[in-house]
Amino acid sequence: MSEEIKLELKNISKSFPGVKALDGVNIALRKGTVHAVMGENGAGKSTTIKSIAGLLRYKGEIKIGGYSNKSIEGKKLFSYVPELPGLFPLLTVREHIHFMARAYGIKDYEDYAEELFEIFDLSDKTEKFGSELSKGMQQKLSI
Repeated sequence: MSEEIKLELKNISKSFPGVKALDGVNIALRKGTVHAVMGENGAGKSTTIKSIAGLLRYKGEIKIGGYSNKSIEGKKLFSYVPELPGLFPLLTVREHIHFMARAYGIKDYEDYAEELFEIFDLSDKTEKFGSELSKGMQQKLSI
């Protein structure tokens, strides 16, 4: 894969019972470009994005920054915020950040986390449980 290509899908196929959602999808997106995913209902937009995020099993190959989308390195380079955030109900806002930092092997993140709490207006909510936040605040925490 070229150094300039940051997201590549090769021959991606995904089927659900009775439906072929994706059939041989090939995409190569270059660094520094902006793209939109558009199409009719049922065209496979969400299936494609969820496949890239590693949330669905599929056939084919997906690379993010040259890494498999299923690897920690690839996951560090791609962010996905679902419409309905999937937070852990018994973790506080601060504990979510600690958990994700550990899961991705991120070190020395505390000062940056404090900056993000300020930017996203979460500083006064760090000891609240994720389930106590509004949907909008849950999405901010997911970011």
